[in-house]
Amino acid sequence: MPAPAFDVLLPSDAALVVAFSGGLDSTVLLHQLLAWQQQHPQSSLRALHVHHGLSPNADRWAAHCQARCAEWQLPCEVLRVSVDGRDSGIEAAARTARYEALSAALRPGEMLLTAQHLNDQCETFLLALKRGSGPAGLAAMPAVRTLGAHLLVRPLLNQSRQALEAYADRHQLRWIEDESNQDLRYDRNFLRQQLLPELHQRWPHFAEATARSAALCSEQEQLLDELLADALSGLIQPDGSLCFTPLLRMSEPRANALLRRWIAGQGGVMPSRDALKRLRQEVMASREDAQPRLRLGEAEVRRYRQQLYWLPLQDSLRDRVLAWADLSQPLTLPQHLGTLRASRAACQLRYPRPDEQVSVRFHAQGRVHLAGRNGGREIKKVWQALQIPPWQRERLPLIFYNQTLVSSPDLFITRDGAAVDAPGWQVVWDRTSGSGE
Repeated sequence: MPAPAFDVLLPSDAALVVAFSGGLDSTVLLHQLLAWQQQHPQSSLRALHVHHGLSPNADRWAAHCQARCAEWQLPCEVLRVSVDGRDSGIEAAARTARYEALSAALRPGEMLLTAQHLNDQCETFLLALKRGSGPAGLAAMPAVRTLGAHLLVRPLLNQSRQALEAYADRHQLRWIEDESNQDLRYDRNFLRQQLLPELHQRWPHFAEATARSAALCSEQEQLLDELLADALSGLIQPDGSLCFTPLLRMSEPRANALLRRWIAGQGGVMPSRDALKRLRQEVMASREDAQPRLRLGEAEVRRYRQQLYWLPLQDSLRDRVLAWADLSQPLTLPQHLGTLRASRAACQLRYPRPDEQVSVRFHAQGRVHLAGRNGGREIKKVWQALQIPPWQRERLPLIFYNQTLVSSPDLFITRDGAAVDAPGWQVVWDRTSGSGE
């Protein structure tokens, strides 16, 4: 019979997608959902199998999943990913690649279901305890959370592995065994194979107890979310940055709680206590004219004036030079920054002379003379007057004629580039059409 949690968690017309590894847990989940879906004909069900390529058996596992789904008359799509564990380790890299692939494969309105169960919840709690996590980390895995524009649902969190094994035996289900589950170099496998059997033998209801502790931690975090919501909304600016000066006058626990919630709202990984201390000392308490930055996972926090900004890590464009030989054709900018095109709608910029080559760059230095202004100014002063944060300055396309800066689209034209008593043109920057890398 389907798990009782299904009717609570799933609308009767849900579009369901199961992350199907072919192992015991996801096999039971898919089989239970198949029965549930047959009782709810307005719903739909399909499977996604992520092929990591890490095991010599990966092709056989994918074939097994497709065969099971064909037997059950369910669609099954295989998603192939590459895993690079050099930075964060194989476990974390595989998990990140898996969820990125699953999220990208979801269609509008679909819900993703994964098969984590009560024992997995216990392992997650203990791993968080090992890392020294606070209540947010000890809350472990929620039954429902967002995954981009979709919902991620874990309907088996209240079922033990033993219950899943009994269900699989009763229904004569076949599943695969991942040989890497026996590798004790991985922390989760060490808990599963070495530590938890001893704990369960001594305390048979240990998994249920840790699940209750996780639920209590989750309730505490939800309460703090409610209590801090108004204060946090008053600090967050329209561009998503955080005004941090009030935090410097708060107690450290309250300030840290607000910082954690701002980072979570930016999609960041929950920072450690030490990371928050460094954020306060190295970034928030730095000189106003400094340009401090602190890396947190795959992003960094930077300060500009009295605000904190959460920024994804990106390669520098400082040394990039793009030749724009044919002004009749649009120019695609790197890193999805959009495209530039030449327009005659306005005659602001003079046309290049025959001996001048047009290029686009992302860095300038020295003094510039802006059209209509007396005297020259250091380019740094120009950016400051325009209130452009330092990290944005090297992502703004700059138009050069040979080695001379003539324009920054939408921001300024220099005296050397201004059209005076002659036909001219305008650079139009479309920020929504970029596909360059």
